[in-house]
Amino acid sequence: MSQKIGLFVGSFDPITYGHLDIIHRSAKLFDKLYVAPMTNTSKKYLFTYEEKKAFIEAEIKDLENVEIVNSKGELTVKLAQDLGANFLVRSMRTADDFKYESGISAINKILDKKIETIFLLADNRYATISSSMMKEVASFGGDISGFVPPAVAQALIEKYRKD
Repeated sequence: MSQKIGLFVGSFDPITYGHLDIIHRSAKLFDKLYVAPMTNTSKKYLFTYEEKKAFIEAEIKDLENVEIVNSKGELTVKLAQDLGANFLVRSMRTADDFKYESGISAINKILDKKIETIFLLADNRYATISSSMMKEVASFGGDISGFVPPAVAQALIEKYRKD
């Protein structure tokens, strides 16, 4: 029997408790789960790949079957092929996410018929959290401690600290 290998991609800029919940839930579904901070050309990033990787690694130390990988700016399907991943993990918070994710899934299926997309619904506790929203709240000095790990909250405070 072949291994079930998943790939969870996202900008993770920054990683939130919602992302971490999906990683923990996905780790139970797959023999191996790769997590890849990817580049979305329509977004402006606050954190480097190395910073994102460090934030994620600090939060998943207990997950032996999870590994963070660098996509190096390639298509998700190409990365999945390179890693031998046969499943793409995608998360949905809202109906708008369903519409967006369905389109991505359809394109990925055209690019590689062997790769399946698995959709996980966000836990209700995290359904309103987005990285963009966390950056916005942090930029105005709001308390984001309930939405992101402590190291991420501190890093956001430092990034937005006004001199």
